Amino acid sequence: MLLEQNLITADMQKHSLTFWWPAECWPQVFNKLIRRYKYLEKGFEDEVKKLLLFLKGFSESERNKLAMLTGVLLANGTLNASILNSLYNENLVKEGVSAAFAVKLFKSWINEKDINAVAASLRKVSMDNRLMELFPANKQSVEHFTKYFTEAGLKELSEYVRNQQTIGARKELQKELQEQMSRGDPFKDIILYVKEEMKKNNIPEPVVIGIVWSSVMSTVEWNKKEELVAEQAIKHLKQYSPLLAAFTTQGQSELTLLLKIQEYCYDNIHFMKAFQKIVVLFYKAEVLSEEPILKWYKDAHVAKGKSVFLEQMKKFVEWLKNAEEESESEAEEGD
Repeated sequence: MLLEQNLITADMQKHSLTFWWPAECWPQVFNKLIRRYKYLEKGFEDEVKKLLLFLKGFSESERNKLAMLTGVLLANGTLNASILNSLYNENLVKEGVSAAFAVKLFKSWINEKDINAVAASLRKVSMDNRLMELFPANKQSVEHFTKYFTEAGLKELSEYVRNQQTIGARKELQKELQEQMSRGDPFKDIILYVKEEMKKNNIPEPVVIGIVWSSVMSTVEWNKKEELVAEQAIKHLKQYSPLLAAFTTQGQSELTLLLKIQEYCYDNIHFMKAFQKIVVLFYKAEVLSEEPILKWYKDAHVAKGKSVFLEQMKKFVEWLKNAEEESESEAEEGD
């Protein structure tokens, strides 16, 4: 052990790393030492975790310096983001020390890297969905987090947390939706629940129709025979048409649903010949209307299975166009 200490001292002297160097040099000191003596890495992280638990023992100025240093060490990989667990200490959170420390830390971290690199590090240790725990339970909301960190000059972090919350809400919505469908809950109850979640989490209808479509298609075990799956799909989707229709009240929602159907039929080869039948079913059930269908056919489709699906839809689209022209003619004659 004495030999190891002597080696470290010699290494510091070699690089002129004396203790009177300015604060901005210390990240390099720690980084070089830990790179050279890998066994120090775990012990160093443990000591930093302990240090963060006793932040109240430092002055505000000292906490700010420590926060900035920690941010740089996180950015250069000397520290692992798991050290942030110490900031969730109940007393530190309650007295606002954790949030204030986090502001300085994240400013320093993002200044060295960017929000994408920070997000990747947080995800790696499952910390990406825990940042709101920097505040007491009664203040753990996206609104409060966004206001606090935006006013502190960390708008990119605020936007990241808001996006994470939205993604989490969407996953939770899909999970609950699938459970309600499995239980056979009445459509009116499911629709009410989804609309409440849309309002609460600010989820737009075009996003919701994608979630509803995925949930509907995941509630059944599909036949592996192509000649039978189309009939099975029509029967299944006819049953769920009222639910889907509740979330296609906007043209963009209808277009989103059409694209979801196209992608699903392409990704699941047994459905390739079922695309047109599904669209016609939804048109008759008033889930889809002619304008979004025509727009999809003209220029809003994606590349997946494009030639196959456009050919399938050709006759139906012609029929829609003729019906539209006849309606316009009748309207003109009426005038």
